[in-house]
Amino acid sequence: MFKLIGFIAGYYFLGFFGALLGLFAGAFFDRIRAYGSGAINPLQNALRQTVFLETVFISMGKLAKADGHVSQDEIAHVEQFMQKLGMTETHRSQAIASFKQGAAPDFDIAPTYQRFQAVCGHTKNLKQMLLVYLIVMALADGHFHPAEEALLTDIAARLGYDQAAFRQLMDMVLNQSHFAGGQASAADALDDAYKALGVSKDSTDAEIKRAYRKLISQYHPDKLIGQGMPEDMIAMATEQAKEIQLAYDMIKKNRNI
Repeated sequence: MFKLIGFIAGYYFLGFFGALLGLFAGAFFDRIRAYGSGAINPLQNALRQTVFLETVFISMGKLAKADGHVSQDEIAHVEQFMQKLGMTETHRSQAIASFKQGAAPDFDIAPTYQRFQAVCGHTKNLKQMLLVYLIVMALADGHFHPAEEALLTDIAARLGYDQAAFRQLMDMVLNQSHFAGGQASAADALDDAYKALGVSKDSTDAEIKRAYRKLISQYHPDKLIGQGMPEDMIAMATEQAKEIQLAYDMIKKNRNI
């Protein structure tokens, strides 16, 4: 839509070269409209995809090693994660190599996040999805090891999250996980539902709807792919969106929204 408007306006005011300029400007705004403010030309997505993939699995390796020992359960969790994503053989090989790199003794994670920030840092959705993936990984055994929590807090700070914002995100992901598999497992499921959306029982209907729409937008596959997430890593974002939807549906039913 913006490409056509830009082409016509450019031609009207500046002639042929103005039309070309308008066409390029319109294409830029079309990408933003479709994929969000972090969108880039699809031809340039390969670098972001590579950096995102490497950062996720290097960080998972670092998390697994955080308590000083990579257990067979942690390796199994990573393998299950890759199977769940249905990763291509190429991405699977890259992921395994990155995991081993992150799990190496005394591995310094700082350069990894400097690179991530340089390539993906201005896309809020990718930063948040990276943290969500790592929180889900750390929660795979049902609890946070103090060393894992310390590392996640450090990673969040490198991504520009203050401690309060990170704690809120972690609490949301934890409560979203209660809705995995199609239903809440906790006895106080309604309380979990509010926490999963980052709201409270005192929030207005409008505030709850706004929080829900913002979260669903952040997990939208087209937007994430447009900003540089590898397509075979979208599966977990889709699962998180389902959990958010279930939580919202429970609140809607309770409030008759």
